[in-house]
Amino acid sequence: MKITSITPYPTWVGTRNQLIVKVETDEGIYGWGESGLSGREKAVAGAIEHYREFLIGRDPMAIGALWQEMYRSQYFEGGRVLTAAISAIDIALHDIKGKALGVPVYQLLGGKQRNHIPTFATTKGPCGPEMIEQAKELMALGWNAIRLFPAEHGNKNIYEPRESIAETAKWCIKTREALGEAVVLGVDYHHRLSVAEAASYCQKMPSGTLDFLEEPIRDETPEAYEALRKMTDVPFAIGEEFSSKWQFLPYIERDIHQFNRIDVCNVGGLTEAMKVAGWSEAHYVDMMPHNPLGPICTAATIHFAAAVPNFAWLETRASPGELYHGFDDAGIFVGQPRLTGAVYEVGDAPGLGVEVDEEAVKKQTFKFWEAPHLRRNDGSVTNW
Repeated sequence: MKITSITPYPTWVGTRNQLIVKVETDEGIYGWGESGLSGREKAVAGAIEHYREFLIGRDPMAIGALWQEMYRSQYFEGGRVLTAAISAIDIALHDIKGKALGVPVYQLLGGKQRNHIPTFATTKGPCGPEMIEQAKELMALGWNAIRLFPAEHGNKNIYEPRESIAETAKWCIKTREALGEAVVLGVDYHHRLSVAEAASYCQKMPSGTLDFLEEPIRDETPEAYEALRKMTDVPFAIGEEFSSKWQFLPYIERDIHQFNRIDVCNVGGLTEAMKVAGWSEAHYVDMMPHNPLGPICTAATIHFAAAVPNFAWLETRASPGELYHGFDDAGIFVGQPRLTGAVYEVGDAPGLGVEVDEEAVKKQTFKFWEAPHLRRNDGSVTNW
């Protein structure tokens, strides 16, 4: 079997772009992959086109060797654009191999270790009574792990961290009191805080209020997270933006965090994700995958979650609080994973188990999309 074609499709689906990739072979078997790095799909598509030049004619079953060749084929090591491109191709190759062998992808990763994949759901309401009511509704529907979002300003382009942490801490305490001790509660701060601000936020709440704090500060400097680790006992859930096993390495080996928010569409695909999972298991760090993209990402992550022992929860965008936007209406994805209550059942279809209506994809158009560019009240730029 030989690779005959690799086609990236950066296309608008719902409320933002998805970059899906089709890898075809001379035996008529094809696979689908998906890339992360939202908002920079054109750059990733360009990298895929470079890789395509030497992947045509190669054996799609040699996934590990092709991964190494893609990563090491340029002088410059890694980088998020390159590993996002490798991720999409790697996932598509797993889809091909599973279809060729007639087995689901999780069988290629060591076999199934669980029959269903528990998820965490996210409230969409602002900090306040509405957020608590939404959390109660999610609990009634079966979720026992819930993520809250921090307080924001009325002006969506302005963000003042100190104002947010005071309001958010107050409502996190009220939410814990309202929901009880059994439910798992976390907050995603999306890199918006400094070390001092994150420490202040945690110290405003009684111990045990939160079960995880997600991405409180930027990730460039492990030492910054190490300093924050000494100031709070709240478990950290980080790593959704990490683009290789090497980026995870200092966090795992220094015991900085407790949950890996690994993204199979950014880290280098399933090949790289399994290596990170092995290191994490040795350090008792649980996998809590980032899953903000489309059904191909969800399917690939379900197979990953099924095959690793150290798994906590999978992010889902299909809960009542954070629904997939427009995927069904676009008519693109066939056989996409569906929630059963608060879990995804692990299917047994060959490959990923998701198909794509390529003609429907071709009818979609790419639209440039930018994440919000936030500023503080004084006009300075801050993180989104």
